[in-house]
Amino acid sequence: VTLWLKKIYGDVPIPEYEVNERTVDILHEVMECNEERDKDVMLVIEDMKDRATKYEAETKYRWDSLEESLGLSVGSLSQEATTDLTDLVESAMELEMEDTSLTSFYGAINYMSSELYKTKLKNEEMELKLKILTRKLTSALTLEKQLEEDIKKVKESQEAEKAKAEIQSKNLKFLEDKTKDLKIRISDAEAELVGMGLDQSLTHAALMKSSEELAALLKEIEPLKEELASYHDLP
Repeated sequence: VTLWLKKIYGDVPIPEYEVNERTVDILHEVMECNEERDKDVMLVIEDMKDRATKYEAETKYRWDSLEESLGLSVGSLSQEATTDLTDLVESAMELEMEDTSLTSFYGAINYMSSELYKTKLKNEEMELKLKILTRKLTSALTLEKQLEEDIKKVKESQEAEKAKAEIQSKNLKFLEDKTKDLKIRISDAEAELVGMGLDQSLTHAALMKSSEELAALLKEIEPLKEELASYHDLP
């Protein structure tokens, strides 16, 4: 791994890294992948060189054939003919044709037209999907904004209710404490009055009990009053 890193970085110092089993294993795996890739690249380069040699030989053979059969050479062609020939070759290469026959040109052009039509259809489909996605995204963003506003209003309402509840809780606590204090004062006052000879029937508890009994009696008298009222109408 160290030798491979030196080879990669050359004269540049190797960056420092933590040397342990895991980092070395990772670097070793990267090294193997890098070497495999370099081998593949070299094979591709050799193949390209071999093809270039074959193409050069094929080109030389064809030029020799043209010179022998037609007496044509690069130097004997006019500038216009050379330009046309160059355009023909570049077009054939661009269309990835095997030769420059008219049939091959028609076939390649038809194929390219078909691919162009497919690409246009695909682009139209993509544009339609994009419009739909844009519409959905806009709707989602609007909904998200509305939800954020609703959440904000709910939080504000909750905070107001919480503040109101805290105030009510404080008031309730104050009233409870005040009630307890008043009960203690009433009890103390009653005890003091009883000690001074106050009749027990005049205490707060006794008066409350008498009030309840009076209310019950008044409730019992109501039907009697109604019955009595019916007798008042008699001659």
